[in-house]
Amino acid sequence: MTTSRPCPPDPAEARTATDFVRSLVRLRQWAGEPSLSRLRSLGGQAVAPDGTTVDVLPKSTTSHVLRQTDKLPRWDFVKAFVTASLRYCDYPAEQIPGELERWRAARSALAGPVVRTASATDTEQGTADAPAEAGPGRWPGRDPAAELLARRVAREEDRARKGLLGGYSIAPVSFGPSTDTIASADLHSIGRFFSGLRPQRLLVVGDSGAGKTVAAIELVLHLVEPFMTGTPGRIVPVRLNAARWTLGSSFEPWLAEQLVRDFGLSAKDATRLVRDRRVLPVLDGLDELDPEPSMGPPRRAIGLLAELNRYSDLSGRGPGAVVVTCRTGRHAELSEARAGLDDAARIHLHDLSTEQISVYLHARWPDGHPCGEHRDRIHAALSGTSMMAVRTALATPWRLLLTVTAVESGADPAELLRAGDDDVHKAAARITQRLLDAYVPAATGLSPRTGQGAAYDPGQVRSWLVQLAAHLRWQAVHAAETDRPPPGMTAIDIVPHLLWPIGGRRRVRALHGLCCAVFAVIAMVAFWAGAAVDRLGDLRNGLTGRQGLTVALMAGWVCIATGLALSSWPAAAGGRANVSHRSRMIGGVLGALAGGPVGILGGLAGLALTGGRVFGPVFAVGAGAGGGLVFGALAGLTAAGRRGAGRMTVAEAVRAAPVALLGFGLCGALTGLPPLRLAHAGPLPLAVGVTGAFALAFALGVVFRIATGGWSKDVELAHPREALQRNPAIGVAFGLIGGVAAFLVFVMNQGIGESVACALVGGVTFGLAFGAIAWCRTMIGLVVAAVRGLLPLRLWTFLDWACEARLLRISGATYQFRHRELQDFLTPAEDDPRGFASDANPLGHRSG
Repeated sequence: MTTSRPCPPDPAEARTATDFVRSLVRLRQWAGEPSLSRLRSLGGQAVAPDGTTVDVLPKSTTSHVLRQTDKLPRWDFVKAFVTASLRYCDYPAEQIPGELERWRAARSALAGPVVRTASATDTEQGTADAPAEAGPGRWPGRDPAAELLARRVAREEDRARKGLLGGYSIAPVSFGPSTDTIASADLHSIGRFFSGLRPQRLLVVGDSGAGKTVAAIELVLHLVEPFMTGTPGRIVPVRLNAARWTLGSSFEPWLAEQLVRDFGLSAKDATRLVRDRRVLPVLDGLDELDPEPSMGPPRRAIGLLAELNRYSDLSGRGPGAVVVTCRTGRHAELSEARAGLDDAARIHLHDLSTEQISVYLHARWPDGHPCGEHRDRIHAALSGTSMMAVRTALATPWRLLLTVTAVESGADPAELLRAGDDDVHKAAARITQRLLDAYVPAATGLSPRTGQGAAYDPGQVRSWLVQLAAHLRWQAVHAAETDRPPPGMTAIDIVPHLLWPIGGRRRVRALHGLCCAVFAVIAMVAFWAGAAVDRLGDLRNGLTGRQGLTVALMAGWVCIATGLALSSWPAAAGGRANVSHRSRMIGGVLGALAGGPVGILGGLAGLALTGGRVFGPVFAVGAGAGGGLVFGALAGLTAAGRRGAGRMTVAEAVRAAPVALLGFGLCGALTGLPPLRLAHAGPLPLAVGVTGAFALAFALGVVFRIATGGWSKDVELAHPREALQRNPAIGVAFGLIGGVAAFLVFVMNQGIGESVACALVGGVTFGLAFGAIAWCRTMIGLVVAAVRGLLPLRLWTFLDWACEARLLRISGATYQFRHRELQDFLTPAEDDPRGFASDANPLGHRSG
């Protein structure tokens, strides 16, 4: 820091909580605008009340605190934020305590008298509005599962808000009790409006692009804010896509399932929170449950409303709290069918007025901005002879965003907003069509290159997006025709491991089955060659009983692996992790310490069954310990950090993949068979040995599935590709475990070199055929689609770039189009040859 640098902002000038927060913002600006990630790193970590280590300055918390205007931040947050900001700009370390004292005194002056506990630490770090604590670091009634859910909700909604808005600026959307009444409030006050409702049931209605999703996000962020500022509330708002509900599903189990799948809660905690009404479901997109245009009453939307009307509060005597958003047209259809959300307040999002459009444009393009001239030309169009058509076209935040994006890319606003002399609504429709048509080239022009520097052609980008939109139409049709569609198969969610049908459903499944069968046969041939119990010449006179058992086990495993590869919808599972290297190392050591003794017991059991005729006690103990250490270490490395809310139960693991666990058991039986055959064991030892190896391998498969499933307690929300990317890693880990066990068998009858080669080949092919099914299916599908010119070969890079270009957005663990209107615009007609085609079916309907 140079001597000419001005002094840090003085917090003593703050007269209100709002002034104090603004002082923190000015301090960050004075320090050089450190990123939220850098502040998190400099802020350090602390031990939470539940024993987990958490960041003192998580990005979501810092973002929330700096945006709030009516609450005084906690002292521990202020202390960490000020320290991190000063460290970032190399402020002299010896002067930091003095600055902290200034901030503490300023905060204390605003906080007033505080009720504190007897703990000195709590006294130092308490908050002005906090009640006396019931114990060290815990609020009365505090629920760790609810707080974990709130943190993950806040991170997701913060990401979703930035993805929709491209920053923090929000169009001044207003709402009122009906479409023809004067607006009573704007979105900044929707949280206060909802908090005053009794019962707390709200239906948000608006036209396409009116800002329903933004309204839902603003409501969630307002209601989750107490959890982020140290004063946990009673209820956690959770925004969910209504389109993911399936007709006939009971609402409460479905809601708990979404908390498990999307936010990583344990099934027990999710069920409890839903049962105790600690969750506020915010169901976004009731209109997206049924296809448009409607061919009759919207059956699925009516079914969901019926479930919500049965959803009661904790007493059972009143309606449960819920929020639903719906398009105006679909709401009218539901009203005509006499279906609605009982006891709910209804608000309508109003069209933007000319004044509101001007306010937004001035905020985006202030005086002196290069687009200032274009702003004036848009104002002129709004006040010219075609003002009604132009205002109708720009009446929603989404259409306004289309306009500014096109203008910022170089389009002429006069040409974009040219209305003509036709009917107002027809002219507005033409303007809207022009804006949508210009959006993809404009967004591509503003973000023309990927991180690797490869340029995208606007026409090519549009072609790929058309394929994705057509695939979503196919997903909607297929989900409607399927009793239990796979999770994520909706009309709006682009799920990476569900994209493979674009390459042709029959074609891809056939290729995958063929590849898997080849890998499985290679794995079994490698095992047969490595075990070296039988020679080709021994099989010329037919199979003996023991040879037949070996062949039967091998053939059974090949059939199971091939059958799994031919399954309709392989699932990409494997959990999400954000665990430190130190925790992983500790987990690996603990796993090895637990696995070693189990392996020794297994080796000694094998020694007893073979009578010591194949290997001795030293090999039994050494090989058993080595195998157990490897398996335990691998499981411990994978499971590290999954304390509490992230653990799967044994029953859940078995229900999740019973056929795969059966195949794992067959491999165990197959691995245990060669030593018994080499020892010429009798029928009883042979049966006991094979059965015991099967049971042990089945149990190890369950342990490994538990280790690779679930969430870490301090996990960041998953990227849409995370589960798919972990799938091959988990598959290779499966293969390595089998390869280690096979190697220990091979060296009994082979040299080390031959044993290593056979174990390595068999382990890798075993993992690809048996443990990475979803990844293999997806990769084959994408390669076929790329060869057919339907999608880019580097699809993941394209999807991430499309999110940066505001063509797509990330919603939870899926991609979605930036707006449903853009998706509908890009969806080709069913007779359009550009549309997604599954094999020989050009309309994209079900095939295969």
